[in-house]
Amino acid sequence: MDELKVKIDYKIIGQRIKEVRKEQGVTQSKLADELDVSVAFLSRIERGASEISLKRLMQICSILNVPIGRILSGAEKENNVYLFKEFDELLESCSPEKRRLIYNIAKAIAGIKL
Repeated sequence: MDELKVKIDYKIIGQRIKEVRKEQGVTQSKLADELDVSVAFLSRIERGASEISLKRLMQICSILNVPIGRILSGAEKENNVYLFKEFDELLESCSPEKRRLIYNIAKAIAGIKL
């Protein structure tokens, strides 16, 4: 039986946790206390330096009252906007020449003729 291997981007997950935490005005210290973990550990999760278990992610989502889909995919509900916000932020920081290069690379990966 073939194994399905999924690469999890812990950095993006951590960024989304931090974003939601800040939106709600929750400090790292308060969230760490509620999770019964150290602030240093929570900081590593938010930086993507530590892997996070599904159980721990569910605890965070419960405490922050946020759908797990928002943390995993960046969307409130299941849809096809995975990484749209991240791409928008990335493209905003790029010069027009870099945007064109990123666009051409994306078209090549998607199999669209240049």
